[in-house]
Amino acid sequence: MTPAGPLGRALTAFASAAPQGTGLAVAALTPQGSTILCRGWTDASRRRPVTEHTGFEIGSVTKTFTALLLAELSARDEVHPRGTLATHLPPAALPRGPHSHSITLEHLATHTSGLPRLPPGFLRAALPHWFTNPYRDFPPQALLPALSRTRVRRRPGTRNCYSNFGMGLLGHILERATATPYSALLRTRLLQPLGLTDTTAAPGTGHAVGHRNGTPLEPWLIPALPAAGALRCSIRDLLHYLDALLEPDRAAPHDTPLRTALHEVLAPRPTAPGTPPLCLAWTHRTLPTHTVWFHSGGTRGFTAFTGLTTDPPTALAAVTNTGPTIRGTFIQTAYDLLRHLIRTGHRA
Repeated sequence: MTPAGPLGRALTAFASAAPQGTGLAVAALTPQGSTILCRGWTDASRRRPVTEHTGFEIGSVTKTFTALLLAELSARDEVHPRGTLATHLPPAALPRGPHSHSITLEHLATHTSGLPRLPPGFLRAALPHWFTNPYRDFPPQALLPALSRTRVRRRPGTRNCYSNFGMGLLGHILERATATPYSALLRTRLLQPLGLTDTTAAPGTGHAVGHRNGTPLEPWLIPALPAAGALRCSIRDLLHYLDALLEPDRAAPHDTPLRTALHEVLAPRPTAPGTPPLCLAWTHRTLPTHTVWFHSGGTRGFTAFTGLTTDPPTALAAVTNTGPTIRGTFIQTAYDLLRHLIRTGHRA
């Protein structure tokens, strides 16, 4: 069914214009209400239609969940954002260089740690599966040895450098701090309290099949760095997640660590003099009439976008089961739709 009204027409126009695989789902929340639109099929065999409960790999949008998990553990005093790697890891695992002992969990969550995008030794394991599943053969036991071979050349906090390695390491540290696997920690601290029943860090039934250039792919596996990109989410769960970030007091009505974390995760943090403040995982952009927070993600077979603003309260999530490409416009088209919804809300 095609959703009605101006919001429904905007989502329909997006679904018709955005590059997509066999299936697509998009959801929006505005002051006038919320709408979900699902199109297509979970796989090329056209056996199952996409629904609001279909799981899509969201790639790096996972990082925003990891950042929220850090904020939740911080609100419980189980970790401290400015606690250093040396507080949580054995000395032999620490990276090399004079700045390694000053890297904090907050640096990992804001991509200012100075760690490279990928761990040393990763490419050798990844090359045989580079276009399908590059993280598959980089095991958890390789993570800390790779960290010990890493040299940090810049003082943490002075430069923003996107790092899957750093965010994956943050998830590992949160596991160590709680003696709980990442997937279980995420489930008990975030997913269950927020009612995100379709979200998981493992492949499962009811998930869409990813595609690259029209070819079906096996499920995405990222065993050593799940906190950087392992989650599968339905469009329903993504909309509820963004709604919780917009309305923390309603999503977590009691004075709980999660309520504090939902407020905290979007708060800009001061960085080095002369550099703009950064949020935990989320990119934030200050525009003339509002501030927008957003994050995109991609695996070899899926592309995802999430974004929101608080004035007027507006959120958008969009997923499709084809991987991003150099000329792909799915993420930009989704961002443009978010901006359109914000402008419409300001005029309402």
